[in-house]
Amino acid sequence: MKHSVDLAARSHGPADTATIAAAVADLTVAGDVIVLGGDLGAGKTAFTKAFGAGLDVTDAITSPTFTLHQRYDSGRLVVHHLDVYRIEQIEETIDLALPELFESGGVVVLEWGDTIAPALPASYLMVQIEFGEGDDDRILNFIGIGTAWQARLARLGEALSEKNLTEQVTA
Repeated sequence: MKHSVDLAARSHGPADTATIAAAVADLTVAGDVIVLGGDLGAGKTAFTKAFGAGLDVTDAITSPTFTLHQRYDSGRLVVHHLDVYRIEQIEETIDLALPELFESGGVVVLEWGDTIAPALPASYLMVQIEFGEGDDDRILNFIGIGTAWQARLARLGEALSEKNLTEQVTA
């Protein structure tokens, strides 16, 4: 199912992406689920690293492509970083114990999570990362699924607008 974009941000390089991810981290609370989608190499892991830094995670965040799940306890919230790129069928998510992770009191960041939408909770933040015109340019589309992120997306838009990182959303 395609959802309309609630907020779009433009990144001209890793520093902008880090600023955007840190702004999301500032609004994140225990129990949140952040779903990252986009093409291979668009910056999902780079976003997660900056998001973790925004939560004061001091551990080195690495891509969990082969391990599927990494847990980071060193920040202000526990971060569960999952990559479901290699999951071919939704039934394979059972081994990840997603319901337990969603209720763990930490934050779950799911790379390629859009590919397992039926296994996701009713409320989460979807971040679709697209390539922009330049090599380092990215457009980050934020979609609040459910109610948890609706008010926070307005605050995120204000914070990013102050840094000239918002993009006009066209319906």
